[in-house]
Amino acid sequence: MDKSDPRHALEEAQALAEALRPALHRLYRQLRRESDDPGLSPLHALLLFAIMRQPGIGVAELARMEKLRGPTISGHVKVMERDGLIMRSEPDPTDRRRNGLMATEKGQDIMRSMKQKRTDWLASELAKLSPEQRAAIRGAVGPLGEIGQ
Repeated sequence: MDKSDPRHALEEAQALAEALRPALHRLYRQLRRESDDPGLSPLHALLLFAIMRQPGIGVAELARMEKLRGPTISGHVKVMERDGLIMRSEPDPTDRRRNGLMATEKGQDIMRSMKQKRTDWLASELAKLSPEQRAAIRGAVGPLGEIGQ
């Protein structure tokens, strides 16, 4: 089959996806394990990260973004507020019923700590690789970052 043939590209991409997916899945699981905070569920970490990325996001918008039901998110938001991870901003002047969500200092500290633990673990694992292996990974970072954009 001709390498310029789109079918060849698709077959090659399929084989690459089969090889890459388990490695990425294993890496993701290990990164999560390394930074798990016993006081923060994975869902709360995900929601806190989303709130930090979009300060002032509303509960309904957060639910849509995370593809969860509004009542489900509302319950988690209440728990996260009670735990001091997030707070509600002042009401929106155009819609007094809407309060945006903001990460508290405690929530930000937890997320910074989780990020640092993940970075430290990954750096220590990368340091075990040869310079050539690290160069190959460095070369793949750009294209991997384009997937799903």
